[in-house]
Amino acid sequence: MKLMRYGPKGQEKPGLLDAQGRIRDLSGVVADIDGAVLDAASLARLRALDTASLPLVQGNPRIGPCVGSIGKFICIGLNYADHAAESNLPVPAEPVVFNKWNSAISGPNDNIEIPRGSQKTDWEVELGVVIGKPAKYITEAQALDHVAGYCVINDVSEREWQIERGGTWDKGKGFDTFGPIGPWLVTVDDVPDPQNLGLWLEVDGHRYQNGNTRTMVFTVAKLVSYLSQCMSLQPGDVISTGTPPGVGMGVKPSPVYLKPGQTVRLGIDGLGEQTQKTVAA
Repeated sequence: MKLMRYGPKGQEKPGLLDAQGRIRDLSGVVADIDGAVLDAASLARLRALDTASLPLVQGNPRIGPCVGSIGKFICIGLNYADHAAESNLPVPAEPVVFNKWNSAISGPNDNIEIPRGSQKTDWEVELGVVIGKPAKYITEAQALDHVAGYCVINDVSEREWQIERGGTWDKGKGFDTFGPIGPWLVTVDDVPDPQNLGLWLEVDGHRYQNGNTRTMVFTVAKLVSYLSQCMSLQPGDVISTGTPPGVGMGVKPSPVYLKPGQTVRLGIDGLGEQTQKTVAA
């Protein structure tokens, strides 16, 4: 299933993408696509619906973040060895964990705001993992049973605030609009192997990132298990699992960063695409 949320910011309605790529309204079935409907039993009930009987959404509404009321937005750094190399950092022995603030969350095609004074706003296409079942002290073998589905995430990053301004990475990762999520939450039954997904990103038509999740340092299962050792994971939590090489900071001989007026396009096999315009904050 491809679950989604559509409508004006803050007023999104739950939806489902049918076999013809049309949006079907789920408002009469569930209140939202959030932690309350991401457990296996609830997803099974949605899967059993007669999609053709659901109201067809007309026009081209705004697509919102594919998960509502996100509890935790957890991110993993340096999870591809070749990205660590382009960042001039060692491959980590354990997952590098940081957070995005929930105020960074935006729809997949909403504008990216370049922060005031920023000269180093960067891009990162990443596989998002959506938790569907509470997880605490779980093993790697159990981990994928706690996942509801997957999505596309752009881990937008302001490198000066992330690296040069002291403190943690969180400062450079959490600006408003720095967390586009979606367009869809694709449930696990439609993603047989999260470790074999191509992911890519372009800026103004130039392909900068071209990778595959099979080159992750820590797999999805390892990450979910690891995080559950130091925090409880709840339905609706989102994990952004790291980016392959090709970020602007790593371009040789000189880094390339985003500026207002550009178009960023990114996607992951089977999980859809995002397109964002950059604007001045």
